[in-house]
Parts: sequence; structure tokens; C-alpha cells
Amino acid sequence: MIGEDATARWWSIGELARASGVTVRTLRHYDEIGVLRSGERATSGHRRYTAADLRRLYRVRSLRALGMSLDEIKEVLASSPEDPAAMRALLRTQLRQLTFQAEQTQQLIEQIHGLLRQLDEASMPDPDQFMTTLEMISMLETYFTQEQREELARRRGELGAEAVEEAKTHFVELVEQLLRHVQDGTPADDPQVQELVRRWDELATPFHAEDARGEQTKAAARRMWQEHRDQLSARLPWPAEKMAELLAYLERARTTAH
Repeated sequence: MIGEDATARWWSIGELARASGVTVRTLRHYDEIGVLRSGERATSGHRRYTAADLRRLYRVRSLRALGMSLDEIKEVLASSPEDPAAMRALLRTQLRQLTFQAEQTQQLIEQIHGLLRQLDEASMPDPDQFMTTLEMISMLETYFTQEQREELARRRGELGAEAVEEAKTHFVELVEQLLRHVQDGTPADDPQVQELVRRWDELATPFHAEDARGEQTKAAARRMWQEHRDQLSARLPWPAEKMAELLAYLERARTTAH
């Protein structure tokens, strides 16, 4: 049972594990490495977790969900005091990530609703519709590891919805400008083209990590596009052939960059 004394409320390690979904073994590991130590000990030596410990565990779990390692979390907790401002910043970041995940889930919900509507009309959905749904579920899992998906979601959540929408607008503008150069046959080493390519690459940078992990997610994204060009292009306002020409043009521009 949750313990109480005259001044404080506390939880045993088993109670905290059951309530939080973290195993007793994990809580003990957190204690050993200094990520989360119980604020009190009973006379028997058993750990007793306080309300402050509970709030710290919430921060640990939230930061883990955002893709941070335990070492990184330990540094964040050491440098960031437990105050309303720090908790507010964490909750806002967590909310942005959950919003992004909800958007992805909503796309699947709408796709599955479409399948159900056809079944309600006593007609079996076309195999292509099932395939599209399966692709939406599996495409990210195929090309990105769980860690990479978490990192992409975390960075998108940190950027916020406004910045993401702004990036989409800039992306459309860059595609239109570059496609005109492709159509006009502008040399890939033309200064104007090189500047557009630089802006293209800069646009994607905030969505990826700045170290080798970022290069890996960029490579995975390129591979996903190359192997699923038609399906992905179907969601864009430009023909798949045009986008293929554009991406080839971008590669030529990068290889001829001064």
C-alpha cells in the first residue's frame, strides 16, 4: 500500500514499478547509475520513493521516449532543476511528439475507415487498397530502425508544427524552381542551381541528427524513395517521372559542386 507519514507520501519499489510500467529491475538499475535514487529508506533498508522521485521518474521516461540515452538523461537532469518551467518545456516537447504520432495514426485510421466503408457496401476492397494500408504500416519499419524512427519523431516534435509547415512550403517552392531548371536544361553546375541545391539540403538538416546517425537516416530516406518512388509520388502534386528526374538532377548538381 502507498505509505504516508505525518509530512510526506511515499511508494515502495514494487508499487512504483506497477504504477509506472517500469520493472523493479529497471528501477534498481536507475538507482545504481544515479538516474533515479529513492529519496528515503525504510528502517528495514527498503527503498521508499517520494513525490519528487515520482516526478523525476516521469522526466526520465519522457526523455527516453524522445530517444535520449540514459547518459544523456542523467546530464539533462543534472543541469536542469526540477521546477515548473523545466517540466513545462518537457511536457510541451512530449505533446509535440505525441501530436506527430497521432497524425500518423490518423492517416492509418482514415485508410482503414475506407476499407470498412467498402465492406459495409457489401464489396470487398480492391487488393491495391489493402496493399496501400500495409505499405503505410510497414514502410517506415522497413527502412528505419526503431531508434531512427524515435529520433525523427523527436526532432520533428522539437521543431514544432509551425516550423514543419514552413518547411513544407519551402519544399514546394524549391521543387517548382528546380523542375523549371530541369525542363530548361540548365547545367547542374550553374550557380543558381547550386544555390537551390544548397537550400534543399539545408531544409532537411533540422530533421536529422547532426552526427553519423543523421547521415544514416538520410540514406534510409533516399533508399525508401528510390524503392517506393511511385507510391510516395502519388501523395505529391508532381508526376513520379518528374520527381525521378529532379532527384537525378540533384545528384548531378552535388557531384559537380565547386
